Amino acid sequence: MDDLLLVPLRAVGGFFAMAGETFKAMGRRPFQRREFVDQAWFVARVSMVPTVLVAIPFTVLVVFTINVLLREIGAADLSGAGTALGAVTQVGPMVTVLIVAGAGATAICADLAARTIREEIDAMKVLGINPIHRLVVPRVLASTVVALLLNGLVSTIGIVGGFVFSVFLQDVNPGAFINGITLLTGFGELMLSQLKAGLFGMIAGLVACFLGLNVKGGAKSVGDAVNQTVVFAFMALFVVNVLVTAVGVKLTAG
Repeated sequence: MDDLLLVPLRAVGGFFAMAGETFKAMGRRPFQRREFVDQAWFVARVSMVPTVLVAIPFTVLVVFTINVLLREIGAADLSGAGTALGAVTQVGPMVTVLIVAGAGATAICADLAARTIREEIDAMKVLGINPIHRLVVPRVLASTVVALLLNGLVSTIGIVGGFVFSVFLQDVNPGAFINGITLLTGFGELMLSQLKAGLFGMIAGLVACFLGLNVKGGAKSVGDAVNQTVVFAFMALFVVNVLVTAVGVKLTAG
């Protein structure tokens, strides 16, 4: 029974230890610029198409629900305010969670796990190369930067898609829609959205790197690590979303 409790506690402790070492290594020189650029392009490449495909139906669902509610209370002209608030504060970060954890983080985990079972990580340590500084830091930073960019893309798709859906399919006045965009959504909400997206990308990258570097066994363990990356990243990211949203709403409201 004690062993069953100690195993997850050791894993959590190991994760936080690696996260601390990663943050410490971010200030160490030389910075792996080429690895960072390669990984940023790699994560963006595997995430771009899924982001667009997921953002559109999410936008339609949110806008349709908001417009139906606003029509019921006779405030259809506020559709732009509801769409902007939903797209920037919720749809953007949530789609970022799904894509970064489901596509980008799994790709990072699979790459590092394959290197681990081929004993490349052990070889780097023998040569005196720190895997955290050489491999983890560029991947975590790349995941964070791509998450920020994806959040901006999803927010833009949300507002533009909401305009098209509202004006052409639900007969909302286009001028009223545009005038309402900044009614509830300002700089504070935008920064809160970007903060959540950046945290999502950073945490997803850390989870992927930790599981990839600590994989044990053969090829089957790589698949297991990838599956665990999705589950653990989703769990962590949704908790962070709730906490940051609660704190951010309190601050922006004050």
